[in-house]
Amino acid sequence: MANQEPFYNWLSERSAGVLLHLSSLPSDFGIGNLGGSAFRFVDFLSRSGLKIWQLCPLGPTGYGDSPYQCFSAFAGNPYFVDLQPLLDGGLLNVSEIEPLRALPHDRVDYGALYHAFWPVLEKAYDRFKASGAKEFLDYGDFAKFKKSQANWLSDYTLFIALKDYFDGRCWLDWPKEFRDYMLVEKPKLKRSVTNKANFHAFIQYLFFAQLKKLRAYAGTKGVEIMGDIPIFVALDSADVWANTDLFELKPNMKPKAVAGVPPDYFSEDGQLWGNPLFKWKVHHATGFKWWLRRLGSNLKFFDIVRLDHFRGFESYWSVPANAKTARGGKWIKAPGLEFFEAASKKFPNAKIVAEDLGVITDEVNELLQATGLPGMAVLHFAFGGSEKNAYLPHNHKPNSVVYPGTHDNNTSKAWYASLDELTKDHVRRTLSVPGDAIEWDLIRAAYASVARMAIFPLQDLMSLGGEARLNTPGAAKGNWQWRYHPEQLDALEGQSSSYLRELAGYHNR
Repeated sequence: MANQEPFYNWLSERSAGVLLHLSSLPSDFGIGNLGGSAFRFVDFLSRSGLKIWQLCPLGPTGYGDSPYQCFSAFAGNPYFVDLQPLLDGGLLNVSEIEPLRALPHDRVDYGALYHAFWPVLEKAYDRFKASGAKEFLDYGDFAKFKKSQANWLSDYTLFIALKDYFDGRCWLDWPKEFRDYMLVEKPKLKRSVTNKANFHAFIQYLFFAQLKKLRAYAGTKGVEIMGDIPIFVALDSADVWANTDLFELKPNMKPKAVAGVPPDYFSEDGQLWGNPLFKWKVHHATGFKWWLRRLGSNLKFFDIVRLDHFRGFESYWSVPANAKTARGGKWIKAPGLEFFEAASKKFPNAKIVAEDLGVITDEVNELLQATGLPGMAVLHFAFGGSEKNAYLPHNHKPNSVVYPGTHDNNTSKAWYASLDELTKDHVRRTLSVPGDAIEWDLIRAAYASVARMAIFPLQDLMSLGGEARLNTPGAAKGNWQWRYHPEQLDALEGQSSSYLRELAGYHNR
């Protein structure tokens, strides 16, 4: 493995960027979206010498609102559709969006959003359908969009329409004739179901067009957008329902075992994700067709993609389906190099980052080296132990991405406050800092690192505390809610943009 030429060698220039999930943007519609605030954020990045905007996954979320548990690996989250063009284009009127304007602006209230959002989108679709128009604004022909995305769109829209019809229940709890995708008699479906499926296709049409516009605008400002691909898919998803042969399922369609990770920094019991596991032998036999379609879909959206849980491509943690924690799992070999060889042949110029955090073995390191993909270094994990810790600044590698923390970490300010005095002293001595503005100390350390890419959470640039934490792994509630106010970005730009440009210049980023 180590003797062959790496498949990828794309990270050759130094750069810096910001990690911010789309939901955290300001808007008048209850959640961040692909509208004006996203374009405003690109402007901030450009003015600050920041060249990358890293997002969390943009798929349609289900229970728990996690972007890492989506109803589809291909679809976009309807909540991220900007409604302003629908107002401007006559599909909505101002009075109809008042319930959304009344939602909180400092956080996402997903329960209230669910009840207020869908009736608004349905009104917009009904008007578009009644108009007989072939396209909306300059978004392209709706029928052509459906045809171009047919290899996943028809499965997803039918899945969501049936899910609506069966009161949101998991597809495993649907009547028998609908649980088996191959037995669903599509011509005999009720008109309400087929109309709802077309409604969901219209939402995807809007989402795809708006994301394309945002990426194009970012390109004009010298900003690349980095997307995120969760390795696993949710059990309650169109992907599993329509492709049961690709997953390790029992005859009753329930998982034989589920995904997770063993005990780690975040949890003494490990993390029990509950996702079904891939039937890798079948994927291999098809030349990884489904996976390559998934990867290709993301590469059309994004300039760079991050592969979440890279180590799962070497070996994955398989937990008995009835287990209460992830402790009792075992490692099972995955395709490893064969998958990345297929990916590199299909997408030789792809820019891919490997999220190589967690339990990393020699075999995982060998796979990373053989692929040539840049891995990750997280400064929050660097201190309090051996000087050989790979995340300490003096041990970073050029072909990597350095972060103070990720979306799963607390803010740097809150992280430092939680440390014991001995570890705090290690931080201060290593970075040669007093520690009274630790978030900026870590930002400067990341800028100075030999890692060619440095990414900072926006919360750290804003010097925010634990109230701005986006996600706590293992916590069932309270995640993915934080949002900033427009004034906070204005203040950050006024106070720090010129300094950030200076840092980029000093460190050739």
